[in-house]
Amino acid sequence: MRYLLPILILTGFVGCDRADPVFNHRFVAFGTLVELSLIGVNHNEAESVAALIERDFATMHRAWHAWEPGPLQRTNNLLAEQVTFAGPPSVLALLNRSQQLAEASDHLFNPAIGRLVRLWGFHNDEIEYREPPADSLIQQLVALKPRLSDIKIDGFRLKSNNPAVQLDFGAIGKGYGLDLVFERLRELGIDNALINAGGDLRAIGSRDGHPWRVAIRSPTRGGVFGFVEIADDLSVFTSSSHERSFTWENRDYHHIIDPRTGYPAQGSALVTVMHTDATTADAAATALFVAGPTQWQRIAKQMGIRYVLLVDKSGVVYMSPAMQERVQLTDKRRKLVISEPIQAGLAKPR
Repeated sequence: MRYLLPILILTGFVGCDRADPVFNHRFVAFGTLVELSLIGVNHNEAESVAALIERDFATMHRAWHAWEPGPLQRTNNLLAEQVTFAGPPSVLALLNRSQQLAEASDHLFNPAIGRLVRLWGFHNDEIEYREPPADSLIQQLVALKPRLSDIKIDGFRLKSNNPAVQLDFGAIGKGYGLDLVFERLRELGIDNALINAGGDLRAIGSRDGHPWRVAIRSPTRGGVFGFVEIADDLSVFTSSSHERSFTWENRDYHHIIDPRTGYPAQGSALVTVMHTDATTADAAATALFVAGPTQWQRIAKQMGIRYVLLVDKSGVVYMSPAMQERVQLTDKRRKLVISEPIQAGLAKPR
């Protein structure tokens, strides 16, 4: 679950008798609150659209859930057996996109490390306050180097040559889901909408001719870190060390695992990225968090990400010039490190 970025919508929009009313609908999917806002749609049509979108999210949640029975669990069981099998269509499409983005991130975004995530106790709806796993168990899994490239895809048939591979789409599922939902909205003739899924969001069009204005919460549990305005077609995704974590003997352990070490990634406290493609933004938020203050620029370039904000453990803010132009920080006293411009092409689906 990611930080909830509050969406600030002018209260004057509420009401169905306006020329451009706002319709708001909330529901739970992917283990978090999803907020749908539609502009310029009559109330009856908006209710029908909202019901359809809620059903779509429920279907995707069941298909990609990492620890509940469903297509992904069956896929993981067969991958562990290293047999050739027909992959579920709902998993195949997401797996293909994940492989591309994992390669671009130098596998810092790595949905194949589900066993490590489970070992740390993060395959639970409620995070348990527990002793961290033994280092020997962590190193056993790290030594096997599970990667998505270990999975051979032949049409609709799958086979893993690494028994340690276990898929966990927690770092890409919401982004891919948002892209699919916005394709449907376009087909339905919806031109102005915003969906916030637990702080990860995508917007199209505008808020009655004005940009959507969203707030980024502080990486230190509470407060507003800054604001960003988005318009036309843009996604905003955030990864934070305070999203899912537990404390043991006065030390915090968060859920963003560095595949290279098997331990929670060090160096970053929060990463926010923007991109036209929500799938790419979702994966990149995790990859850049793992990359940390010293490597984020290289990975951002490889993944096609121009808009990046990273806060390190000491509170220093790193930003790309493009992001600096878009973000308004609430605390002007923070130390800022502005990178060289990231000459990155947009990473589009293939």
